[in-house]
Amino acid sequence: MRLHGYYRSSTSYRLRIALELKGLDYEYVPVNLLESEQKGAAFTSRNPFGSVPLLEAGGMDRVQSMAQIEWLDEAYTDRPLLPTDLDDRYVARELAYAIATELHAPLNLPVLKYLSNEYGKSQEEIGVWYRHWLARTLDPLEQRLAQLGTGDFLFDSPGFFEVCLLPQVYNARRFEFDFSDKPHIERIERACLALPEFQRAHPDAQPDNPDNS
Repeated sequence: MRLHGYYRSSTSYRLRIALELKGLDYEYVPVNLLESEQKGAAFTSRNPFGSVPLLEAGGMDRVQSMAQIEWLDEAYTDRPLLPTDLDDRYVARELAYAIATELHAPLNLPVLKYLSNEYGKSQEEIGVWYRHWLARTLDPLEQRLAQLGTGDFLFDSPGFFEVCLLPQVYNARRFEFDFSDKPHIERIERACLALPEFQRAHPDAQPDNPDNS
């Protein structure tokens, strides 16, 4: 199994967490998004979306992180990421897809580059944009967690939801988003980051992080 990704890509980070939580061995293949390697002919011939992560597994090139995560959970049934109860699976998907569908699209790197290159927005203005969209989803997400009475994790152990939450929180902190009114999100973040699986998946631990070169 080979994971083609970028250390700071939230979708690549999702896949690393999922693979670690599932206890699956994989080879990590860096793809430099800042140099647009994912848009080159060699990469797009395998992934026409020109995006990371690309997962080589089960004899196929698999793309789109949410589909990859659900495939992993179905193909490798040990250490399930989704709970067995139907309603619990719904809740996990409800919260995870709020992050994946509402936040990833307006906040990913091509959008931020477009704001800068086509509209001349400064880094400060892009930060305002970033935090605006974060608040629109993370505010109700925090309220939903409060309604559910969550503890250190959404359920008894980290799974599908935490796989999506932690990368988004990491990126939000890079853009100085204020979590002081989000104790449930912060508690889940602390509990996850204390686990070796999340530590191994963290951007700081990846070989393509410039700080590790």
